[in-house]
Amino acid sequence: MTLLLVLLVLCGPVAAFLLVRWGVRGLRRDRRPGRTPRAQAAFLGAAAVMLYAWGLLHVTFAVLEAEDGGTGSYPLRPCRTADEPDRALRVDGYHVNFVPPGFVCESPDGDYTAPVVPGLVGLAALGTALAAGVAATAGAVQARGAATRQPVSGSPGRREP
Repeated sequence: MTLLLVLLVLCGPVAAFLLVRWGVRGLRRDRRPGRTPRAQAAFLGAAAVMLYAWGLLHVTFAVLEAEDGGTGSYPLRPCRTADEPDRALRVDGYHVNFVPPGFVCESPDGDYTAPVVPGLVGLAALGTALAAGVAATAGAVQARGAATRQPVSGSPGRREP
């Protein structure tokens, strides 16, 4: 689990860099219709990937703390909360949520999400991903509309036989 989390956290900035590079290249070189919304989609996608990777980074640190043995390792450090300190004593395991990123403490009383990921990271990542999808769709519609347009009869660019 830890290796998977570390791999995903490291792949996030690489994917974001590639998306930004693709968006900049599209703005500079591409002259087709719909290039601006497609570039905006790439930039928003990069922001969504980085927000998600940031949330997973917090989860990775929580897993590393939970796997760390030694003095002070019981109850699990990520599961300790100030508002319910007795609940952490009954924790008997944990698991990781990937969507939205979160560290879930398992107890006989019921599972609860530990507050290790900042509040709105998952929601912000979802919002920027949806905005990226809308921008990509707008770019595709704009490009398709330009491709299907034909010159009107009598226009200067068309000769009639």
